[in-house]
Amino acid sequence: MRLCDMPLYQLSAMLDEKSISAKEIAQDVMKRIGEANATVGGYITILDEKEIMESAQKTDERIAAGARRSKIDGIPYALKDNMCTKGIRTTCSSKLLENFVPVYNATVYEHLINAGGVLVGKADMDEFAMGSANENSALSFTRNPWDTKKVAGGSSGGSSATVASGQAVFSLGSDTGGSIRLPASFCGITGFKPTYSAVPRYGVIAFASSLDQVGPLTKDIRDTAIVLDEIVKYDDKDSTSAKIATNYAQNLNNNIKGMRIGVDASLVEATDEDTKAAVLTAIEKFKEMGCKIVDLSFNHNEIMVAAYYIISSAEASSNLARFDGMTYGVRREGENVIDTYVNTRSWGFGPEVKRRIMMGTFVLSSGYYDAYYKKALQDRTLIKHNFDAAFELCDCVLSPTTIFTAYDAGKKLEHPTDAYMSDVFTPMANIAGLPAASIPCGFAKNGMPIGLQLIGNSYQEQTLLNMAYAYQQETDFHLQRPKMTGEGEKDEV
Repeated sequence: MRLCDMPLYQLSAMLDEKSISAKEIAQDVMKRIGEANATVGGYITILDEKEIMESAQKTDERIAAGARRSKIDGIPYALKDNMCTKGIRTTCSSKLLENFVPVYNATVYEHLINAGGVLVGKADMDEFAMGSANENSALSFTRNPWDTKKVAGGSSGGSSATVASGQAVFSLGSDTGGSIRLPASFCGITGFKPTYSAVPRYGVIAFASSLDQVGPLTKDIRDTAIVLDEIVKYDDKDSTSAKIATNYAQNLNNNIKGMRIGVDASLVEATDEDTKAAVLTAIEKFKEMGCKIVDLSFNHNEIMVAAYYIISSAEASSNLARFDGMTYGVRREGENVIDTYVNTRSWGFGPEVKRRIMMGTFVLSSGYYDAYYKKALQDRTLIKHNFDAAFELCDCVLSPTTIFTAYDAGKKLEHPTDAYMSDVFTPMANIAGLPAASIPCGFAKNGMPIGLQLIGNSYQEQTLLNMAYAYQQETDFHLQRPKMTGEGEKDEV
């Protein structure tokens, strides 16, 4: 197996043993980018190779001196392009920010710099993180490494596809309603959304502030634990940031006997046949490992998607008001300031962003606020209460990550609201502020990966990590890689 296809934890151990160098890892990742970027895509900006190799060389020097900073020191990674990087353009995949170069770093990027990670580039995404397929990018493209005719999922599709294809060892994405977990499911990797407030959001360009959360996309849950140890930190620049004691990687274990897993059967039944079969098999595997399955019946399933899109669009309409061509980004001049606003935003925003801004403005408007936005907030409280009640009965909640596997690119563009149904199962974790993971649990008949979602109680990341770790110790779905030389084939490793 090539270095670029190995999990982080394995590469990190090899660096400690000095059996490989950080420069060798970086060279192989750059070679894979040369092989895959034209067909899979995934990046908006790739750093200069000389800069990447200099960063790797510094790690090798630290290792030689016995001063390696962390387990991710020397590991190549990608950042979703909504995280500010000083001196490196940050576009949110929008024409409006095509020339925007921040003068400061997002806190989460600072954490990775301090840990010694090697940034390879900024990953493609749905514009301003609005989308489920990564087809709303105005500046680049991303396709599924398992079959480049299919979507990678969104909005963190670039972050997911680069990891699945070996163009990065790990990446960071952001998750507002499933934007880490959905592409992780479509691309056959592990995606993790921490508890709201666990990872600082300072310097992450906001979509919906009460829902957004940064998290890792990795090849293995052990990698996830390693990355979380570096990014789950308090930040006084983020008013929502929580102080949490972490040692996820060291405390990782597969002792889950007696753990209670809640399952709402109606969610499993709502999927296609391949997904249903894979999820039911996963439930049986947890039973074999000594877990108890607890029957749940949520009364919020029918309102979930509507509540999410009302809340997120309302917050987006407010957050995106700042992009008017006055302070940063591209400006389209008009005869007066109002014309300049109109020209800039009309030209700069794509169709999906405009759609959500208009929806958000409508639900916040006089006469409709009570009927839509206020009602959605009441539903949010209901959803949180439902989870509070569920966690009195179980330790985590299990469901499919999505109702189907990755679909053909362009299939849902003519009817964009059809794509919203990709988010049937994922937004509930964001609405309730809970940690959630997507892990591979099988393959459909067409060879595309299937994801399993686990949702935990607030700040119970360790429980989710251990549940996923135990499952991955007993299965090999996470070990399989797409063949980069042929579309739709898988490579067992």
